[in-house]
Amino acid sequence: MIGKSTRSLGPWWLTGSAHFFILVIAFQFEDPAVIPWALLAMSGVSFFAWLGNHRRYRQIHDLPTSKIASAAQGYVELTGRSDLIDGGMIHSRLRGLPCCWYHYTVEEKNSDDKWHTIDKGTSVAHFLLVDDTGSCVISPEGAEVVTSEHQTWREGRMRYTEWLLPHRDVLYAIGEFTTHGRHTGGAAEERAEVSALLANWKEDKSTLLKRFDLDQDGHIDLKEWELARAQPIREVRKQQADNAHKLVEGLHLLRKPADGRLFLLANEMPDTLGRRYRWWSWFHLVVLLGTGIGGLVLF
Repeated sequence: MIGKSTRSLGPWWLTGSAHFFILVIAFQFEDPAVIPWALLAMSGVSFFAWLGNHRRYRQIHDLPTSKIASAAQGYVELTGRSDLIDGGMIHSRLRGLPCCWYHYTVEEKNSDDKWHTIDKGTSVAHFLLVDDTGSCVISPEGAEVVTSEHQTWREGRMRYTEWLLPHRDVLYAIGEFTTHGRHTGGAAEERAEVSALLANWKEDKSTLLKRFDLDQDGHIDLKEWELARAQPIREVRKQQADNAHKLVEGLHLLRKPADGRLFLLANEMPDTLGRRYRWWSWFHLVVLLGTGIGGLVLF
């Protein structure tokens, strides 16, 4: 069955799982003197978890949602739906399901009844975020992904887990937005196209004579050669003009910010996601104060 709870493939300590491991380790010592240290460790973890969750909440809450066609260059928030790039197809590694992104882990239970990861991986293939104004290529490498589409199953001593961003699902993204313009390449590219066209003409001498041997003497003189050199320039420019309607203003790309800011992808809307980060930030603030004071009192 597909998991119903939302899972984040970001820092694992953002939730309360780190506290559980600290308590398990503390109780293994069976020494009451360890408890204050464990509480202070939990307080320290909650401090950083509070910072992480609060940072994510503020970035989701404070960033205005942009439309792809009018988004400014730089750090932006986009919403739309996920889609595949024309001609591309992405299948999840374990179940072979069509999707836009996947992450998987394969674990094996060892002789101590502990799970050991033997294989894992994350897709880095590009896909699209589409809204009512256009499309943006998503480069998912380095992204923190929050998704409700995951499945875990066991086969003997093996455990398999797979997370997906489905095709044509809600997609919310925060990252570095850049637009790479498409153009003809200027004078240098025009000269290259003219040279290539002229070289093709020279290979077919009969056609070259037919087009430019105006006096029909079987040779192309200097004046006729100048005409032959001018003609490919006109044809290249005409071809560029004919193709102008096919050119788009730019190729939009969203990727991991170079300055280390949050790069987030999620298959839910920002209001829901923001509330979750706000809840976790309050939770860790309470734990921070409670365990910190408790640890100090027990010393």
